[in-house]
Amino acid sequence: MAENAAPSQLTGEKKRILTGDRPTGKLHLGHYVGSIENRLRLQDEYECFFIIADLHTLTTKPEKEHIAALTDNIREMVLDYLSAGIDPQKSAIFLQSGVIETYELNLLFEMLISVARLERIPSLKDMARAANLEESMPFGLLGYPVLQAADILLPRANLVPVGKDNESHIEATREIARRFNYLYGDVFPIPDVLIGDVPSLIGIDGQAKMSKSLNNAIFLSDDENTVNQKVRGMFTDPNRIRADIPGRVEGNPVFIYHDAFNPNTAEIDDLKERYLKGTVGDVEVKRKLATAINNFLAPMRERRASYEAQRGMVDEIIAEGTTRTRIEAQKTMALVREAMGMYRISERR
Repeated sequence: MAENAAPSQLTGEKKRILTGDRPTGKLHLGHYVGSIENRLRLQDEYECFFIIADLHTLTTKPEKEHIAALTDNIREMVLDYLSAGIDPQKSAIFLQSGVIETYELNLLFEMLISVARLERIPSLKDMARAANLEESMPFGLLGYPVLQAADILLPRANLVPVGKDNESHIEATREIARRFNYLYGDVFPIPDVLIGDVPSLIGIDGQAKMSKSLNNAIFLSDDENTVNQKVRGMFTDPNRIRADIPGRVEGNPVFIYHDAFNPNTAEIDDLKERYLKGTVGDVEVKRKLATAINNFLAPMRERRASYEAQRGMVDEIIAEGTTRTRIEAQKTMALVREAMGMYRISERR
């Protein structure tokens, strides 16, 4: 059997994608280039499951006030999905905590990976550091990649579009799937990873990757004036104090964003050439970038307004997507229990 195929997917059915986000707030341009762009490109080719990973938020923010904020965050995030162009008729947008099979599969997977292996995943240390949990990492945070493996493998996904910082997590998923299949038989595909064309988008401060918590993000829901203001304040070449001084293009955030979001390559080439010569100022380069980003976001703003006007639509989409995902999760767990030879309680007559 091919490594990336599952038994139920050898019959000509579409292969599957699983990816998603933690509902910690609105999504930004970094999310778009890191994963959402690939989701849009592939939603016709694959059967897609997009997870609202609310359980994952508890690994670093278990306090009640953070949980209370989840409802609004979830709705805002789904609006971002819909405004970006994700079609709920083609893709299941589902709530992680609403798929109770997740808890069972997570527990079973915990038996298949060592603490030492989890401790070698570099992104966990980064997450602990960001949450000030380096000295007392919660068990749930250490097991984050195991829960993620359950998310991915419950719908038996073949492909996982993620940002570069999640690549090591998916390798843990692949190892768990291989270990399960070796011990019990072929139930799970070995999912491949798909990294976005811009693996990690630097923030507008030029200091770190784009992040909500660092206040260096342009959000998919930002209006035109907000985008203009953020772009005007963007970090460029710190050594270029006048427009007539030749500047640095390589690694310059303004040009990174031009390459990512400005479809006018002739304009970009002209700006780069003049910037290197010192014959164009940052004001013009940023003004044209703001125009490009606003043109990029304009269709999203229209779609968002349309969905916002339909009361209850977002909740209905989440409910329907969660039901669809649970059906597949139940099928998977039946395969899992059968493969493991687990005792089944007979119904009393």
